[in-house]
Amino acid sequence: MGEMISSLEGLKKERKLINEIDWEMTPEMAVRMYLEWGNIWAHGDRRHVVRSKKDYSVYFVINCWASPSYINLIRMSSEEAEDLAKFELPQAFKKPACKVKGIYALEGELRDWMRKELNAA
Repeated sequence: MGEMISSLEGLKKERKLINEIDWEMTPEMAVRMYLEWGNIWAHGDRRHVVRSKKDYSVYFVINCWASPSYINLIRMSSEEAEDLAKFELPQAFKKPACKVKGIYALEGELRDWMRKELNAA
């Protein structure tokens, strides 16, 4: 892809990319799928199966390692993880999303808010 998108406003203009977002994907699922090929079957999730090196997922993570915290949009394949977008986590979601330092899935009210912001079904 081209240059990394550095704002929510910039991401809103990327309709094709928004349509590729897997809203159910979590960082843990992505690791199981792409870095531990085949392990996904043991977890009973047949929706997300990697069939070839061309397969990839596009999903959000919340990076709570530093302040300010960021929302990253990632494209993960068995070959690499690429940051497609990165922008600051809105202050209203900081406390509920970043209780402890780490990387988290986009869930609950934050996911609902993001879907609304991106006009994603």
